[in-house]
Amino acid sequence: MTPKLTDIWVYLSASPLLGLTITLVTYQGAYWIYKRANFHPLLNPVALSVAALVALLKVTDTPYQTYFDGAQFVHFLLGPATVALAIPLYAQLDKLKAAWLPLAGALAAGSAVAIASAVGVAWLLGADRTTLVSIAPKSVTTPIAMGITEKLGGLPSLTAVLVVSTGILGAVMAKYVLDALRIKDLSVRGFAVGLAAHGIGTARAFQVSEEAGAFAGLAMGLNGLATSVLFPALVWLAGWRSL
Repeated sequence: MTPKLTDIWVYLSASPLLGLTITLVTYQGAYWIYKRANFHPLLNPVALSVAALVALLKVTDTPYQTYFDGAQFVHFLLGPATVALAIPLYAQLDKLKAAWLPLAGALAAGSAVAIASAVGVAWLLGADRTTLVSIAPKSVTTPIAMGITEKLGGLPSLTAVLVVSTGILGAVMAKYVLDALRIKDLSVRGFAVGLAAHGIGTARAFQVSEEAGAFAGLAMGLNGLATSVLFPALVWLAGWRSL
């Protein structure tokens, strides 16, 4: 006999599987919409999923921690997924060797601008030091960004929100910005997207081409490394060690 829908809901609501099930089903629905719209950037599935999940948790009055008890399994997989990006990058090794110098320059400039622009705008708006530390690694993939913030005394939860928001905005706007700048090279486009919009931007780049995705993954990893070294040094130089 097929179990009643209410029985399934009762079982899931008392289990960590609730958050995982809701996350997977919601993303699958969002991706279906995205695919039906011919992968239009404005219908990014991550953005649609976040909006739907927030609305669902609000309507059902479900505490975030209850949801995250199951959804954390997806969060855990971010690390292995990031490492796996080395596989398509290996196929682009010859091009990477030929372009290592301009890529290094782009990495240094992009990482510095991402930190300086975020901190500068927040500082001008009167943000306190804890907020400044939390917002600085916004262009770094979530696990690294939250680790940086936690070590420096910021708010990892605020960092996570900012990182996801940055990734969604970058994935949505990158095509229009790069087209306006008349940048056609797929490796350059991919590197720029990965540098500015980390994992979400990288996922979008892979939908364009494997070459763009490979260089986006490279930029995401290198930016995480650069920011984890550069930003703590800036914090120390700025005299924020009390954090």
